[in-house]
Parts: sequence; structure tokens; C-alpha cells
Amino acid sequence: MPLDFLLDRFDELPATRALLEQLPAAGKRAGVGGLPGSSAAVLVATLVRRLPQRLFAVVAPTPADGERWLADLQTLLGSDAPALYPQRESLGAEEPHYELAGERIETLEALLRAGGRGAVRVVVTTARASAERTAVPAALAQSRLLLAVSKEERGLTETTQRLDAMGYARVPTVTEVAQYSVRGGILDVYGFGMASPARIEWWGDAIVSVRSFDLDTQRSGDALDRVTVLPVKSEQVTVNGDSQRSNLLELLPSDTLVVVDQESAVEREVERAWQDAAHHLEVARRMGEEPPPRDELLIDPETWRSALARLGRLALSDAELERRFPLAPPEHIDRDLKRLRQIVANPPPTVILCDNEGQLERLEELLGTDQATLAVGALDGGFIMPAQRVLTDHEIFRRARRLRRPRRYRTAVSTAASRPLTPGGYVVHLEHGIGIYRGLQTIAVGAEGETLDVAVVEYEGGARLNVPLYRIDQLEPYRTAAKDGDGDAPPPRLHRLGAKTWQRQRDKTRAAIRAMAAELLDLYARRQLAVGFAFPTDTPWQRELESAFLYEDTPDQRRASDEVKRDMERPRPMDRLLVGDVGYGKTEVAVRAAFKAVQAGKQVVVLVPTTILAEQHGRTFRERLADYPVRIEVLSRFRSPKDTAALVQRIAQGEVDIVIGTHRLLSPDVTFKDLGLLIVDEEHRFGVRHKERLKTLKLSVDVLTLTATPIPRTLHLSLAGLRDLALLETAPKDRSPVLTFVEPWDDALLEEAIARELDRGGQVYFVHNRIETIETIAARVQALAPRARLAVAHGQMREQDLEAVMGRFVRGDVDVLVSTMIVESGLDVPNANTMIVDRADRFGLAQLYQLRGRVGRSHRRAFCYLLVPDLVDAQAEERLQVLEHHTDLGSGYRIALRDLELRGAGNLLGGEQSGHVQAVGFDMYLRWLEEAVRSLKSGEGGGAKREEWAPPDVTLDAPAHLPDDYVPDDDAKLDLYRRLARAEQGCEIQTVREELRDRFGPLPPDAERLLLVAELRALGARAGLETVLIKGDEARLTFRRDAAPRLAGLQVALEAVQFEAEVRRAVPLSLRLRRLGGESIGPGLVRALTAVLRDHHA
Repeated sequence: MPLDFLLDRFDELPATRALLEQLPAAGKRAGVGGLPGSSAAVLVATLVRRLPQRLFAVVAPTPADGERWLADLQTLLGSDAPALYPQRESLGAEEPHYELAGERIETLEALLRAGGRGAVRVVVTTARASAERTAVPAALAQSRLLLAVSKEERGLTETTQRLDAMGYARVPTVTEVAQYSVRGGILDVYGFGMASPARIEWWGDAIVSVRSFDLDTQRSGDALDRVTVLPVKSEQVTVNGDSQRSNLLELLPSDTLVVVDQESAVEREVERAWQDAAHHLEVARRMGEEPPPRDELLIDPETWRSALARLGRLALSDAELERRFPLAPPEHIDRDLKRLRQIVANPPPTVILCDNEGQLERLEELLGTDQATLAVGALDGGFIMPAQRVLTDHEIFRRARRLRRPRRYRTAVSTAASRPLTPGGYVVHLEHGIGIYRGLQTIAVGAEGETLDVAVVEYEGGARLNVPLYRIDQLEPYRTAAKDGDGDAPPPRLHRLGAKTWQRQRDKTRAAIRAMAAELLDLYARRQLAVGFAFPTDTPWQRELESAFLYEDTPDQRRASDEVKRDMERPRPMDRLLVGDVGYGKTEVAVRAAFKAVQAGKQVVVLVPTTILAEQHGRTFRERLADYPVRIEVLSRFRSPKDTAALVQRIAQGEVDIVIGTHRLLSPDVTFKDLGLLIVDEEHRFGVRHKERLKTLKLSVDVLTLTATPIPRTLHLSLAGLRDLALLETAPKDRSPVLTFVEPWDDALLEEAIARELDRGGQVYFVHNRIETIETIAARVQALAPRARLAVAHGQMREQDLEAVMGRFVRGDVDVLVSTMIVESGLDVPNANTMIVDRADRFGLAQLYQLRGRVGRSHRRAFCYLLVPDLVDAQAEERLQVLEHHTDLGSGYRIALRDLELRGAGNLLGGEQSGHVQAVGFDMYLRWLEEAVRSLKSGEGGGAKREEWAPPDVTLDAPAHLPDDYVPDDDAKLDLYRRLARAEQGCEIQTVREELRDRFGPLPPDAERLLLVAELRALGARAGLETVLIKGDEARLTFRRDAAPRLAGLQVALEAVQFEAEVRRAVPLSLRLRRLGGESIGPGLVRALTAVLRDHHA
């Protein structure tokens, strides 16, 4: 390990040697003191290395303490050696957080599997978790499910029954942990203890294949020998009808050495957990629940002490005088580099631990290599040994060390070809206009009992249209944004089948789209010719700043950052829009761009819509650029008139490098000496007058616009090359979904919600948007949480008071912040993970979404409670349900943003185009926009010759569809049909064929025929076919009038597949084909058309 030298140094201490000789045996206790910073973790790591046969357990007082121990031990011993056994988030309630439930049961499994002698060497837990009940080893062992390729026969039915009993949910498609699905003889399962989801295939009662699969694409990956599936809940595992419970301390081997961190604090937390449990359970009973008795959830403090007393204990405490290590805390440096140089020049020798390589290189430049030893390895705090001083870079530069833990379990991100059609929802048909989708049906066609799968669409007057699923590409869901910004879109008028209204609207919209696309293309071309300032390439400082970023860049963030800097280096003004969800890293991209501009001697303006956001950005920019000579100021109403006047003068004289502020920066009296970059956050929230002033500013400088109002990816792709767009779509690694509840006000519920957050050391937002009653509500909240430190914030407070309250909340000195909507954007408090919104029915979806985005910004599970009266109007209820049902960052995430995406599209496209979107629906609009852009970019004029035709109508004499018993999930079926209907190349159809075989098993004949239809449609579109009819060993083909140039070589190709051709009509050409031998008529025709088209292109 990279920090082994630290363990060597610790091993050499006489105090360590003495402790090793007198380690407490089972039932004994030894006290140890004098361990500042992370030296306690170094001591434990040293003992672990010296005693390879022994298991260690660290009991920390709180979850935050436990996380620090885990991070330090992972740095010192490697990521596999320590395992966390976290406490449940709530007592009495079903564990909603799979991250925690999975981690608990996997840690128990690791202990059980190796009898405590496996890869896991240290179990880190908290006081409360060590007192919580869990499954006994025997019960856990019997509840494992092993699935392997073998002769042992365990039928699929028996396996699914076991999974049901283990707490797994049966779903049509597995998208997250604790789910399974069944299709024919194939089982997909994603369980605890599994590195990835697995696909198991049966033949009869024998397992013939075990493979991993990808949650996003649902495609299989590597072959596996076996998978072990663990139960979803460890709190109560039932064997032979008996529920069995134990406790972590009782499960540890008798020779385990337990390290009790802050012994008195741990005991207090155990006592408090026992007392709080009684209160929580009483609250649960008042809420109408039937929680289990307290002693089924926890062992009482006396039993806990007895369980701990049977083990050897090492008690860590500063008050301990019996055994003290000769260590001291590190000197206070506080960014003073002169002092740092003086310290490292004096003995003992200094090692500085850096979070990453970038920080290490930066300190090498500042200090030189002969002053101190530098190493990569993040520890929480430094300390001084007699022969070694240990410092950490985040303490030197006074930066908080944020603990980021990657999520253990992935959630699928939808890769569906389009949005699903919802029965009862509005749709748009390419030829017939807006109707209501009534679902899928199988109808009889022809006289010989053939059937056809169709999507049924209802039009004005109840008329119905049956759309064959192989033509499903003609249907798009109808979606449009609300006209008033935050309400709900009005329902559209249905069209009448056969009327001309839709055709007129369609032609008008397509003409408007083409005109807009042409205008955008022209504007883009002119902007390419405009002359601006070309910023120099990245400097060593730039690379140093970026590598010092505390978190790992997401791929999107890295790409967006590179695109922005590349734009700045070009000799034309940049105008780039950066779209990213709340907390996805837009500000970091902005910081990097601003720093690049300042290094070139230019000034930067960061324009934001609210004072709170200005202050937040000010803090972020100052923190990130603290180590560089950059002058940063915030211009907002928090400044006095005198300070403002002085600052305006300094800006004009070029004495400020980066100025952050609200629309005050757009006032005529604010001028700049040499402005180079304008960063605008949420431009759509500024007024018309301010936008006009922005337009004049934008003409001559580089502009980066940030927005959290998402735009659909499809629109991004459609506008590629017309507007410089960068999308941040990847959630940071450790981001958890926000669990959302819509509930009436209930004192017991709120008491429980606030207590749960405070119990884990977190903070709470309580939003009440009426200033007149906010103090009354704050008093009610304080009564529900008497121990909480509570503060009130709203826009009518004095600036200094508001700033002070916000500062205290950010620093963690306030537990519950009762505020108005001013917290909607800008505040970044990763420790605040419960949001309560009073009268949520009065908020728009965009506002609620932004509020919910304030929580869930760390690896902890976040909760959002939307409080509503018993009766709310239908539109508000639907709005709230969108948020409640789509809490995830995966597949549901895209759906949850539907209204916001449309609003983002409206902001981007402008008012006139929004009218056309309203008329034809957003998805159809996008489809035509994409066609127009492609056509304009290829230089295709109105009268240019078409390269391709519409796909032909293909009719077979046998069913061609995906049977229900083969693909049972309607959403998956529609997606597959749509991909086949849109396929233009044989390779796309082959991909679907492979996916069907992989996900659903061997293709039945009906599915094979469906793929044949797709191949004939794709080839026919390029060959100029209008209709294809296949019956028995004959086929009839009708070509379009202008298809003649494609038909050279057709006769030769048909003869090659042993077909006889008879010309039935010359213009337009109609042929009758008869099979003389060789392969059947359908595949033969595919081969012949492929050959003709290949020769034509050659």
C-alpha cells in the first residue's frame, strides 16, 4: 500500500510495541489516549497488519464518525479490507434505502462466509448499529440462494418462490437492485452480494447458462460460473417458519478486538438510541402503523454492555491516562505558505498527504522536493510523531474533506428508442393528427384467421384508427409545455379522421421549422466569421486547478469543460449553453472557464438571478481559487451603497478580476476595463430589459450560459451544429435518488422525519412560502423538534441578518432552516438531506423540482415531504404525483422531467416556435426539425432528387408479430416495434434479433417473420418498392414510378436466388416472382434486393 511507510513508523513506536504485548484478551479492556487526527486509524491499521489472523471491529459514536474511520482505513489498508455495517435510517419503518440494507447484509455475509477470517479485516460500525437486531448466522446461511450451471435440478418456479420469500420484487424488466423478472425459461435477477445483475437460463429444470447483463441496454455480458443471491432484509430472516434475530456484537468471533472510539460518547449514543426508539415507536403508533416491540429492533443498553464485555476492547479516549501515545496535533497553518515552509524546515521530517496527483504536483511547485516528502493518500487529520510529522493538504489549505462514497448498486438509465405511449394519453399520427391512444390490440385480418397487432387511436367523434405495430413509427406521444410556465398544459383538440385541418397545420409547421433552421444555420455561419479574442491554451496553473478538484469529473463534465475551453481558444466569440441538472457540476465548469479568462488578463462577469445564488457562487469561486492571485468580488444588495460605489469604480479600473452579481451588474453605471467572459446563470429568469442589455454585452465577449432547466437530448441532437450546446447528464457517482412523499400535515410524521435526519447528524430544509405566517410555522416546527437549532430566513429580512442565517446553515450551526422559496437555487449544503415543503400544491413542478434538488447532494439517502391539504385540485395532484413516482436518477428520471424539458425547449426555441410545438406536439416537431436540419446541411434544395422513399407496405400470409407469451411487457414490446419500424440498415435489425434472443430466448416463427418484414421495409425504401405481398412460394412487387435507375441487375439477382420473374405491368413496374428452388421466398428476396442495392452503390 502507498502509505505502508506510515504504518512502519507507527510500528516502531515503543507505545505500539507495549500495546501489542498487552493487547486485551476476550473479556478484557485496555484504555489508550494521545491519538490526535487520524493517528487512531493508523494505529488500528498497524495492528491489523501485525495480526493477520485476527478480526477487528471499530465502534464509532455517529454515522459521520464511522464514515471518517472507513475512509481512513480504506486509504491505509485498501478498499477491500474494511467493511461498513451502517445503522438503519429509521427504527420501526421498513428500510427504504437499499444502499444501507445491502451494505448491512453483505458485511454479515462476509463475516459468516469466512468465520471472520476472510478478506474483510475490519468492520466499522456505529454505536446504534452495534445495538440493532439482525439475522443470526445460521438463518442467513440458509437463506442464501446459489444459482450455478450444474446437474443439480432446481426448477425456475421453485427459484422464483425463493426470491419472493427473500423479499425480491417481480417486475417486467429489472432496472435496479432487489428485483427479478421472468421471460419463458430466462430469469433476470439483481441482488445483494452481486457485482452486477445476472441472467440465468433454464432447460427444463436444469440451469444451462449464467451471464451478467447490462441494466441500461439489457444485453448479456460475461459468462459466470455461479451467482449467490442474499435476502433483501437482514433484520428478520425466517427459517422453517421461525423468525430469528441476533445482534452484530453477538455474531463477532470471540477473539475479535473491538476498538471503541470515544467510549463515553458511544455509551451515550446507545442509551439515547434505546430511549429514542420508544419515542419513535410511539410516534409510529400515532400515525396508525403497527411497529414491532422495541426489543425486537434493539438490544437494551445493559444487554449491549454484556455483549461488548465478552470481547477484547481497546477504548480510545483523550482522557485516558493509563496508556498514552507521545503524539501531538499538527501546527495550525491556515494557508500561510511562509509558515508552512518554516514548519517543514524544522524536525521531525514532514510528510504531506495529498488527496490526488494534482494537489501533489501543486505542493511540489510551492515547496520544492527537498523540503518535505509528498504522497497521495487522503487521511482525515494530521498528527506529529517523535520521528515523523504528518500533514494533510486539506488542513493546510483549510478545505473541508468531503467524504464521497460511490453507490454500491446501479440503477438503469433508459435507452428506449422513444418515450412510451400511455393508454389514455394523447398521440400524434403523421398522416391523421392528434388522437387518444387506447392501447394495443390483436385483431383478425383476412379470411383465413390471420391476426395483426395494432395500436388503437381514437379521433374526434369516437372514430378509431388501427395502426399496425410495424408502422408504429408513424405515432409520436403528444407533449407540450404549459403556457403559464408552471401550471399544466391544456388538453389539445382532437382531429377528425379524413379532414384537411391536420394536413394544413402540418404543412405550415414544417415550413416554419425549415425557415427557423435556415435562419439558425445562417446565424451560426456568421458567428463563425466574427472576430473575438483567442484565449491561450491551458497553463500549468489551469491544469493544477482542475486536478485539485475534490471530486472525480463525470465524463460529461470533462467533455463540457474541454469544449468550453476549446471554444475560448478560437478567434471568434463563444456562445455556448451548458445544460445540467441541479448539482451535476455546472459551477465547476464555470470556475475553470473564468480562471482561464483571468490568466489571459481579462475580466469575468458571473450574472445570477438571486442574491442568495450570488453569495453561494462567491463562496465557491473564492474557495476554488483561494491559492491563486485572483481578485473576486460579489456585487449584491448585501453591500452598503458606499461599498457598492467603491466596487463599481474598482471594476471600471480593472482592479477586480471576477465579479459575481445579480442584474445590478447590468446597470449603466457598471463598466469594465477589459471584459473577456460573461457567464450567465439561468438567463430565462431575467426580465426583458435585462435581456436586451445582455444582448449588447454578448456581441463582443465570450458567453457561457448555464441552466438547470433541462432540454431533451433529442432537441440537443437536432440542434447540433446550429447552437453550441453541452449537456451534463451523468449524475455524480455517489448521488442517491430522493425518496419523495406527498402527505397531509401530520405532527407525528414531521416529528419522525426531522428526528430521523437529526439522528444521523444531518440538517433539514422546511419551506413555507408566506412571510406573514412563517414565524408561526417556525414555532410549530420548533415544538416538534425541541432539541433542534432552528432559524428563519426570508427575502424581507435585513441583508446582514439573512446573510448571517444562511452562513450559519451552510456551516452546520443551524439544524432546521425554515424559509421561503429563497432557497430554491444556489445553496449547496451536502449535509442537508431532508426537504419539507408546506402547501406544495401551490408550487409549480419546476419550483418543486428545484427545491427537491437542494437535497440528495451526497451519498446519504435524501427525503422530500410535499405537504398538501386533504383536498387538492386535479392538476396539482397530477403534478405532485409526477414527483412522487419518479424519484430516481435512472429510467424514471427522464419522465419526471417531462414538463421541465418542454419548458427548457420553449426557452431555447422562442415564442413563435412554441406555438407550432403546441399545435403538433413536441416529439413530432423534433422529428421534422431533425429532417429539416439534415436536409439543409446536406445542401438539399426543395426540388432536389430524393435519395430514399417511404418504406413499402409488406404483407405476409402468416402472422408477423411479437407474441405476448414471448415479450410480455408492453413497454418493451412497443420499444422493439419502434426500433424495427425505424431501422434503415440490416445491422440495426440484426441488433434487435440478437437482443431478442438474449433477453427473451429463441425467436418463435412469428417473431422471425416480423424481422423479415422489417428487412423488406428497410431494403424496399432504398430500392423504390411501394408494396410487397408474399403468399406461399410467390411474391408480388410493385415499384414506384421513379425507381427505374435502381433496378439494373435485378433480373440477375433474382436468378441467383432461383426466382422466376414475370412482368405484370411496365409502368409503374409490377412483378410476380415464383420460387423455383433454393431458400424460401422471403429470405431469398432480402438477398436479391441486398445484391441490387450493393451493385447500385458500387
